[in-house]
Amino acid sequence: MNVGEQGEFLHRVWQEACRHIEIEEFAATVAALLADSQPLRELAIYELNEASRTLTKVARVTPQREAQPFVLERSRCSPDQSAAFARWAAQAPLQTHAALEDTDEAVAAALHVRSPQALVGGLRSPHGVVGAVVFEPQTGTACAPAVQQLFGKLLDPFATALENNQRLRTLGEQAKQAEAEKEGLLTRLGRSDIKDMVVGADGGLRAVFERVERVCDSDLPILILGETGSGKEVLAREIHQRSSRTEGPFIRVNCGAIAPELIDSELFGHEKGSFTGATSQRRGWFERAHGGSLFLDEVGELPLAAQVRLLRILQDGMLQRVGGEADFQVDVRVIAATHRDLPAMIQDGRFREDLWYRLATFPVVLPPLRERQQDIAELAGHFARRAAKRFGLKLCLPGAGDLVLLGNYPWPGNVRELAAVIDRAAILGGGERLEIGKALGAGFSETAAPIADIRTSPRTARKAPEDGIFPTLDEAMRQHIQAALARTHGRIDGPHGAARLLDINPHTLRARMRKLGVEWTQFKSRAV
Repeated sequence: MNVGEQGEFLHRVWQEACRHIEIEEFAATVAALLADSQPLRELAIYELNEASRTLTKVARVTPQREAQPFVLERSRCSPDQSAAFARWAAQAPLQTHAALEDTDEAVAAALHVRSPQALVGGLRSPHGVVGAVVFEPQTGTACAPAVQQLFGKLLDPFATALENNQRLRTLGEQAKQAEAEKEGLLTRLGRSDIKDMVVGADGGLRAVFERVERVCDSDLPILILGETGSGKEVLAREIHQRSSRTEGPFIRVNCGAIAPELIDSELFGHEKGSFTGATSQRRGWFERAHGGSLFLDEVGELPLAAQVRLLRILQDGMLQRVGGEADFQVDVRVIAATHRDLPAMIQDGRFREDLWYRLATFPVVLPPLRERQQDIAELAGHFARRAAKRFGLKLCLPGAGDLVLLGNYPWPGNVRELAAVIDRAAILGGGERLEIGKALGAGFSETAAPIADIRTSPRTARKAPEDGIFPTLDEAMRQHIQAALARTHGRIDGPHGAARLLDINPHTLRARMRKLGVEWTQFKSRAV
């Protein structure tokens, strides 16, 4: 192969390195090109993960020119092997395997090469060592000097192809993570798609959505006022989805859940060394929401010092990290929410009046569930479908009698409490019906009576209509499983076991029993 042919060959290899982002396809194509100049036994590409000190064969090409991805030869290097490999590959040498065994046995052993005539080259990029490539000629043959010279020039495109493959894998993992987060969010919101209509948008929330529609596409701050559990986050997400920022991020921050001494760092970020423990620069929530919307839930919990910095961002969009000196612009639409009486807090000096005027440019009052009686039936059906899916139960929708009970309840916990009641009713009904009365704390049967005896803290317990103690969802589930175990004398599997009675997989039942601290042995002794 003359100089001109080598140049054309390298040009084609670089084209393939840029065209194929999957390392197996690239290896197969290059091996086919090389085979015309040198009989091939195997071409292998190794990837080095320095963090985990793992060397992995990620591609292997045989004489049939078929790429074979490998994870079979993944091996964790010792610290000495990893350091030796990184040191050797950083010099990007091209050696025969026999010469490598003479100079560095640790590296040679890590690559698992069989032929002493094999060419071994280290792969490096501007970001460091990425791996190695091994070219084994046909048994009994040696690589010609021209082939060795050409192979040395192929190390850079091989390194580029390996980095492209790593980026593809990273993007794939990030996409899976994003999809999992999206599915988790949809499950939590009880939706099948992010663009699903909010329950009540054509009913009790019609006036709210008509008001919101006027400012969705503007960048005006929006202040949502409503009781706890009334659905402020759902409304905030809907505002974001209907706005021109729908392709940008939606970041939710619960201001009441952040320690006062960390609020500035969480919201506005910090510079490295700005305080003890600040070992690196950190972007705050405002920076992460750039180009999208930032939902400040429970904004009334912000301390006065943080309110001053928030006011500045609302005024001119300028931000300065904690410990920083430079100001920079952020493009964020702020949606705030609170259940507190902010005007009263202003009178007490606990909330800044100028911040109130900025946030309340366009206030939206979200009515409590007791003022949206027409939405209860639709919401109950919505949560019943969600409960059936979450708990693996047969779908049971509330009947006319159930809706009467739900309509007569005052719902101090609003939509959030209704969701919990439907979840509890579905579990207590075991997929056969919704036990709305029991879930509300009324009309307990003998088997469900112990639920009413559970003592919960004043903060979590709510009085039911007949002054029964309102159990948590875990407590209701625990009691229901215990009732099933009592009836089956501690038996879990089989046609007469608790799993069959509850219409649930035995493995799932055992997992829930472990989580809830339910012991089947205490019911075994009751067998007669």
